[in-house]
Amino acid sequence: MSRPHISALVCGVCLLVAFALAPAVFPNPYFRVAMGDLTPLLAIAAAVIVSARNVFDSRGHRRLFWSLMTAGMAMWCFNQAYWVWFEVVVRKPVPDPYWGDVVLFLHIVPIMAAVAIRPHQADEREGLLPSALNVLILLVWWVAVYAFFVFPDEYIVTNIALYSPRWNLLYVVEGLILIAVSASAFFTSTGSWRVLYRNIFFASVFYSFVSEAMNAAFLRGVYKTGGIYDLPYLASGLGFFWVAMAGRRCLRDTEVMPSVAPASRPVAPLLAKLALLSLPLMGYWALFLSQEQPYLRQVRFAVAMGGVALLAFVIFLQQQLLDQKLLDLLKRSRQSFDNLQRLQGRVIQQAKLASLGELIALAASELEFPLSAILNSSEGMAASSNLSREQLSNAQKIGQQARRTRELVSDLLSFAQQTPGEKSPLELKPLLQRAVQMEGFKLENKKISLSVESNDNAPLPRVLGNSNQLLQAFVQIVENAVDALQEIGGGRLQISLWREGDEVIVQFVDSGPGLRDPERVFDPFYTTKPVGKGTGLGLSATYGVIQDHKGQITCNNRPEGGAVFEIRLPAVKIAAPLAEAARV
Repeated sequence: MSRPHISALVCGVCLLVAFALAPAVFPNPYFRVAMGDLTPLLAIAAAVIVSARNVFDSRGHRRLFWSLMTAGMAMWCFNQAYWVWFEVVVRKPVPDPYWGDVVLFLHIVPIMAAVAIRPHQADEREGLLPSALNVLILLVWWVAVYAFFVFPDEYIVTNIALYSPRWNLLYVVEGLILIAVSASAFFTSTGSWRVLYRNIFFASVFYSFVSEAMNAAFLRGVYKTGGIYDLPYLASGLGFFWVAMAGRRCLRDTEVMPSVAPASRPVAPLLAKLALLSLPLMGYWALFLSQEQPYLRQVRFAVAMGGVALLAFVIFLQQQLLDQKLLDLLKRSRQSFDNLQRLQGRVIQQAKLASLGELIALAASELEFPLSAILNSSEGMAASSNLSREQLSNAQKIGQQARRTRELVSDLLSFAQQTPGEKSPLELKPLLQRAVQMEGFKLENKKISLSVESNDNAPLPRVLGNSNQLLQAFVQIVENAVDALQEIGGGRLQISLWREGDEVIVQFVDSGPGLRDPERVFDPFYTTKPVGKGTGLGLSATYGVIQDHKGQITCNNRPEGGAVFEIRLPAVKIAAPLAEAARV
């Protein structure tokens, strides 16, 4: 136990001793009444102040917990202050019926709700609204119960012989529920929160028994302010002050602690369901089983149905909230599933490229020597003057096909031996413009237009890359788009460039026929071009280049027609001094 807690305990014990001995030292009746009213008021007010400080020093569900605790103790303090007003200031007895009984009756509800929400186990990502709605259900139910059982006999047709016992009975039920909830919280918690719930449990037990003893003394007409009953009453006030002091330690425990029994966690929703089910039964009793006057039966039935309507509205809000959370969860699940599919696709693609690269490298190296021999022999035969025209033509065809095969082998080797080149910060727009120019010079169909667009208002950041590799990748995509546009006799390829967060995005959008199978575009040797025109390795090599640059490349068909290739590359983060120098 810390030194401040020991000091508070010693001060509390001294206050109780002084309170017990004061009537013997100062026998004046007015002093006894003033001491019996003011001393508990000061103890309860101190508990309110410390609890309010806990509210300002906490966040999330813990702040809601201490707000409810403060509200409950503040209502108790208000009721005690009203007693001081009557007995000390005005010097009159407290009237009966006394409207402050409503406040005194309801002050246990916020404390009960605070313990029921279990803030140390709450998930802050869920927000405070579900817990706040459960608290509202609990409050509405207890107000309805008070208005049903007590209020008609208290104010509509005043009958103290009925209203006082019913009030006392409901107050005992409230105390027992608070004791049960705090005991459950104690057995399902650990650490400093377990200590806090233990203190709330003992304070609730002591306060409930003291309150019942005081109410019984009221009914027998033997209660006197400042008498023997006020000593344990003061001790119960100090008990809740001790609870508020123990809460200071809980505020330092920021870690959410797991419960010992997870199945017992949702206490507040369980109480809310019981509250909703009980009100129709109360209405049925008032309408069909009660032997009271018809007017009182109608009042009680109206109270029960009004409570049902309010609770149904709050539960409807809860259901709407749950539905919205479910939709958000489904949306996040779908996004996670899509991300997982993309990740699996990238892993599979990389595995294909790696295994195929090893096979191609081995095959290409084995083909290099016989191809060189065939090419040298064909060139030697073509240079001979002893060959006939037909033999010379065959020798030239052999040389031509050997050179084409060598180019294919060279492409295979360049694909298989992709090695990370030197990278430096570079701008993408000049590379894209150069790729467009290189392909534009080859165009024979003047109906094909190529353009590069970017947001010139905001300068685009650079990316860390190899200019030659990225240029080859861009040329390959542009070339494929131009081939697709030539198939339909013309069209447009628009290249857009912009920044999104920490990435630079390059998008190639054409008005061609679209992709036949977008999921296989980056597979090695997949091509839709005629035999002899494409190897199906260009986009696979492009995929490898983008992966090597820590980027992503995707493709899909547009609903209105045409294909879209999108490349995402991480932007270079420039240090602050360099950024200032760049602006100057």
